[in-house]
Amino acid sequence: MGRSEYKRRVTGAWAMARRWPGWKDFGPAICCSPSATRLILFTALCGIALISVSGCGDGRPERVAVSGQVLIDGKPLTHGFISMVPKGARPASGTIGPDGRFIMTTFECGDGTVLGTHAVSVMAGETLSETATRWHAPKKYADPNTSGLVETVDGPTDSLVIKLTWGGGKPFIERDGDAT
Repeated sequence: MGRSEYKRRVTGAWAMARRWPGWKDFGPAICCSPSATRLILFTALCGIALISVSGCGDGRPERVAVSGQVLIDGKPLTHGFISMVPKGARPASGTIGPDGRFIMTTFECGDGTVLGTHAVSVMAGETLSETATRWHAPKKYADPNTSGLVETVDGPTDSLVIKLTWGGGKPFIERDGDAT
């Protein structure tokens, strides 16, 4: 729409409004009156509040920050990965540091895990060569179905402790599928 068309439409609208009895009470002043200004501000603030409360979200399930430490026979596990597998949601994982500490990640680094009950696995195999793996924890912990580890996440935590045991065993090297 050109400038002349815009001017014609605005002028025509005001001309029609002026023909209505009492237009001065409701005409141009309606947008500038204190009560109208308050109403506009109130409506705008309510809209902003609704947007803030509902949030934009990332379309992913709600996650909470989860970190902690993996211990084996009371000492920090110094090598491996941890995985937490919930039912019906994406698993979270974390790298175990030299002090046994980990930070869980589901989608983005450090975003935590979904709430609920999780089967836990700890993969502590270190590849030494194409045919040799050093196990820093029993192999049973590497599979969430055989680990026997279950954790419930009901809120954020930085003190989750995962306790493993050798049960009388010790770290070993596996070559071509045979433990030595």
